[in-house]
Amino acid sequence: MTTTNTTTSQKTIPAASRTTLPSLLGSVWDRMGMLLILIVLFVMVSALVPNFLTRVNLLGLALALTTVGAIACTMLFCLAAGDFDLSAGAVVAMSGMLAAVVINATGSVLLGVAAGILAGGVVGLINGVVIAYMGINALITTLATMQMVQGMAFLVNDGKSVGIREGRFFALGTSSFLGVVTPIWIMLACFVIFGLLLNRTTFGRNTLAIGGNKEAAHLAGIAVARTKVTIFAMQGMIAGLAGIVLSSRMTTGQPNTDTSLVLQVISACVLGGVSLAGGVGTITGMITGVLIMGIVQNVMNLLNIQTFYQYVVSGAILLTAVMLDRLQQIRRKMQNR
Repeated sequence: MTTTNTTTSQKTIPAASRTTLPSLLGSVWDRMGMLLILIVLFVMVSALVPNFLTRVNLLGLALALTTVGAIACTMLFCLAAGDFDLSAGAVVAMSGMLAAVVINATGSVLLGVAAGILAGGVVGLINGVVIAYMGINALITTLATMQMVQGMAFLVNDGKSVGIREGRFFALGTSSFLGVVTPIWIMLACFVIFGLLLNRTTFGRNTLAIGGNKEAAHLAGIAVARTKVTIFAMQGMIAGLAGIVLSSRMTTGQPNTDTSLVLQVISACVLGGVSLAGGVGTITGMITGVLIMGIVQNVMNLLNIQTFYQYVVSGAILLTAVMLDRLQQIRRKMQNR
């Protein structure tokens, strides 16, 4: 009997090893794959692209990432909960315009900033209520609010930009601390705050649980609808803050923003391993995706690549990110069988 058991156990060990090795490699890729790509990309462009590895360019790169990086923090929560928000770009424009108008009318920077953030939060609240309580698809809801908010941004001043007369407002976008401008510090603060919220709080765990299985989350006692409304309200407020900071940098409120802003945000999140199906996402992965997108854009600018080609590259990155996400979903399903 002893001989038979020993023989059987010896035969089963290789089989177990064969089944766990792909799973182990897949797990390593999920946690470190895009980080390795980021490291390789950084090393390559540092060696091959002139002027990339200079302090001026790296600070410029970080500054260019501030809008996408801040909004990606809350888009991560939307995606992790199984939704997304297409209205964020329009909120950026509307909040910047509203802040400019309020500051000019009242002379108060604080009131202008508060008005811009509050307006973004209201848009996010409307998105959340319609999606969570009325069951309307996030694509339709946020596409509709995107059009409405974009229209309001043009109506604020008949489609014209608003010059800001209060010089103190510009400090938000141009002042610096330790040689780093304030918008970069704001982005880093968002990374820290929302990273802690995702990883260290019940709210963050509930967000991932809702995205993983909404029905199971509801049965577990999680307030699914209320959590989603909170997520979209946060998304709107951060988009509003990003619009205010952008207006401060540009010294004017602009009624229009880059139409690809939201696509850049979603691409960065998905590149960083945030699943479009929900339930999966990390703040470090999101930051990695933001950096990859930013480096590619920066390199194309340094090499004077035409804007039209840049659109093609941005679209290819988004398509690649979606395909990678789909492959990861398939692998997870196979593992769960």
